[in-house]
Order: sequence, then structure tokens, then C-alpha cells
Amino acid sequence: MPNYDTHVLSGVVSYPLVVFIAFILRDHAGIPFVLSSMAMVVGYAFYVLGADLPDVDHPSALIHRGTKPIVAVAVGSAVFMKVPDYINLNLGSEGLNVTAAWLLGALTAVVAWYGFTALMPRHRGIVHSLLAAAVYGLLAYALMEFGLGMGTGESLFVGFSAFSGYTLHLLLDREVSLL
Repeated sequence: MPNYDTHVLSGVVSYPLVVFIAFILRDHAGIPFVLSSMAMVVGYAFYVLGADLPDVDHPSALIHRGTKPIVAVAVGSAVFMKVPDYINLNLGSEGLNVTAAWLLGALTAVVAWYGFTALMPRHRGIVHSLLAAAVYGLLAYALMEFGLGMGTGESLFVGFSAFSGYTLHLLLDREVSLL
């Protein structure tokens, strides 16, 4: 099976083909892709990330090991930000209150660290499927359209790029399944 370098470098070098296919789909199938420079640059990032993303379910994979601390920090930071909304930490000084909120955030981050691996499905399970590729593409589209305010046509192209990169990984593994 291909390794990290093979998956990522395959994404790096095959992206021009995805851009060409998007132009064909736009010009001959009426799909309203907008291939602006920004959409193509962001699409490239999602495409290359998608080329290795299915291996997030393998505990020793670089993408898993790289994603786990990001998830832990994001969860811990979110808890820190929300502590004052739910718990009145009246410990006498601002420094103690902030430190206590970060302590709760850090403890939650540790739980997220171990939970990330525990909640991952088995390797080459649902994460190695076209359904997961579609979810990744839809999330990329939604992030661009509703999160960053990119236009619909540009967001559609980014979602298509994300789906295509993820699908590239499945093709390289020679394990394409619907679920």
C-alpha cells in the first residue's frame, strides 16, 4: 500500500488534472464552478490534504498523529473560552480565575487526546469510503461558502477539489467502497 509520501506527492502532482476536469465540467456539463485564483489555491490545499486524510483512522499515520494535538488544543481552548459562561470561578483574582479556566481546558484536552484515537473507526473502515470523501467535500464547501464567505461557484470548486483528493487516496489504495 502507498505510504504518506506517495499519497501526498500524488496529490501535489495530479492537481492540474483536477483543474482541467473542473474546466471541462464547467464548460460542457454546466456545473457552475468558478475557478478564481483564490479558489484554485484553496482547492489545492484541500486536495493535497484529502490525498492523505483517509489515513486519519490509523494511529501510527502522520495525519493521525498531526491531527490529534490540533483536536486536543481546539477542544481545550473551546472549554477555556466557555468556562466563564457556565462556571463562576470566583477565586479572588483574575490570575487565579484564568489559570483555573485553563486548567479545566487542559484536562479536557487530555481527554480529547485519548478520545480522538478511541473514537476512530477501524483502519480502512468507513473513513476509507466514498461516503467519507463526500462528507469531506461537503464540509470544505460549507466552510468556504458559509464560514469564509467565498462565492458559491468558488466554494463548489473547493468542495470538488476536496472530494477529488480524498478519492485519489482511495484509488491509490485500490480500495474504493461506498461505505
